Amino acid sequence: MEYQDIDFVVEDGVAVITLNRPDQLNTFTGRMGVELEHAYRRCDEDDTIRAVVLTGAGRAFCAGADMTDAAATFEVQDGAEFSAAAVGFPAFRVRKLVIAAVNGHAIGLGLTLALQCDLRLLAREGKYGVVQVRRGVMPDAYAHWTLPRLVGIARAAELLLTGRTFRGDEVEPLGIANRVLPAEQVLSAALELARECAVQAAPLSVAISKRLLWESLELGPEDVERKETALHQVLMGGPDAIEGPVAFMQKRSPEWKLRVSEDWPEWPS
Repeated sequence: MEYQDIDFVVEDGVAVITLNRPDQLNTFTGRMGVELEHAYRRCDEDDTIRAVVLTGAGRAFCAGADMTDAAATFEVQDGAEFSAAAVGFPAFRVRKLVIAAVNGHAIGLGLTLALQCDLRLLAREGKYGVVQVRRGVMPDAYAHWTLPRLVGIARAAELLLTGRTFRGDEVEPLGIANRVLPAEQVLSAALELARECAVQAAPLSVAISKRLLWESLELGPEDVERKETALHQVLMGGPDAIEGPVAFMQKRSPEWKLRVSEDWPEWPS
C-alpha cells in the first residue's frame, strides 16, 4: 500500500507509524484508518519488527475526526460497511509492544486510538479528551472496553460521559498515561523504550504475555493460572528460555531464536 495519511519507517527493529496530516492536526480520515490497519498488520506479521511506536506529525497527535464538512462529519453510514472500530486491526491485536508517543493534542478518536496501545507517553502541553458525547455521537474505537481496563469504571465514566478535556497535568492522575513529559521529549522517550525492548525482550514472550494481559480481565484467577501454566510449557525449555539467563549471566545482549510468525502456539481455551 502507498501511504498518504500516515508515514511508516522501520529502524533497529522498531516501526514508527506517524499520523501524517500536520496541517489538519492529523485529524482522522477513512483513508487514515485503512492505512493504519495495513501498517498494524504489517507490524504483526514481520518478525524483524520487535516494537512499534505510534505518533503524530507536527504539534498534535490526532485532533479527532476530520470535520472539514462539519455537518456531514457523522452522517449515516451504510450498515454493511460501517464499523465504530475505526481501525479494522487495532493496536491491541498487534503481537508486539505498541507505544503511543502522544506528542500533542489527542481529542476524541485521537485519544481512543492511543488507548488501544499498550503504553502511552503524553505531552504535558497537550489537550486530551473523549469528547464524542459533546459532538452528538458516542465514544468509539473500543473505548468502552479499553478505558475501564486502564482506569476503572468511575474514571472511565468521567472521561466518556462528560466529554471533558484535560491538560497533561490534569490527565496524569486519571491513569491513562504511563508518563507525562514535555512535548519535545515524548517521541525520544518512546523510541528509547521501544529500542530497549526490541533487543532485551524475547519477541514470542512479549507476544504471548500481551495477548493474555489484554484478555485477563475477562478471566477468573483459575483461568489465568491455567493459561499461564499452558503457555509457560510452550516457552520453558525452548531456545529463548535458555538464551535469556545465559545472556544475562554473560552480560551481553540476547540473541532470540523464536519467531512470532513461526512459533505462535495454539491458544489455550
